[in-house]
Amino acid sequence: MSTLTLMPSGKTLDFPEGQSLLQAILDAGEALVSQCGGQARCGACHVFVTAGRKGVSKLTPAENAKLDSLVGVGSKSRLACQIRSLGTEPVTVELLGALSG
Repeated sequence: MSTLTLMPSGKTLDFPEGQSLLQAILDAGEALVSQCGGQARCGACHVFVTAGRKGVSKLTPAENAKLDSLVGVGSKSRLACQIRSLGTEPVTVELLGALSG
C-alpha cells in the first residue's frame, strides 16, 4: 500500500496495490471526467504524475497512442484510467483543471 496525494487540493489517501488511479480519485470524492469507461480512448482523465512515477504501472501502448493525440501532454502525462498502483512508493498527481470536474 502506498499514499496518493492529489493536487491542487492536497488531499492524501491510501493507494492500494493494483487499484486504478481513476478509481482512487473518484473514491476520494474528486471530480475527474472519464468518457470511455477506462479504455484509454477518450483522454479525458489526463493527469500529471509529479512524484512517485516508479510507484505506478508502466505506460501501455494504448495509453501512449492516446497521449500522442492530446494537446498539453508533457513528460509527466498519464491517463488515470491506465495507471495502477504498485504499492512501492508515495505518488503525487496533479489533476488538470480543464479536464477534471
